[in-house]
Amino acid sequence: MRIGHLHPTQYYMVDNGKSRQLQAITEESDLGIYVACDLNPSRQCAQASQKVMSVLDMIKGNFRRITVHDFKILYNSFVRPHLEYCIQAWSPYLVADISSLEQVQR
Repeated sequence: MRIGHLHPTQYYMVDNGKSRQLQAITEESDLGIYVACDLNPSRQCAQASQKVMSVLDMIKGNFRRITVHDFKILYNSFVRPHLEYCIQAWSPYLVADISSLEQVQR
């Protein structure tokens, strides 16, 4: 993966005397964080929002009656870690990404 706005360069690797062109990729997942070649965190925000919504659906499906106090405990235990995981690495800065994460928190 090449990071930057310059035109992509072709990379080659020699394997047993044969020169092979390496495949260019635009996105990579490492430690659960999606990194794009333009460092745009939109994919990571979408994945985090989707995962959090599935956890909230599980909470809603498994607890018929839930008090505010109990929901706060479940939220802090099961939902917030998905939203805060490596936030320093993929810090959302686009309005659409921030609003999608805030919509989950509402």
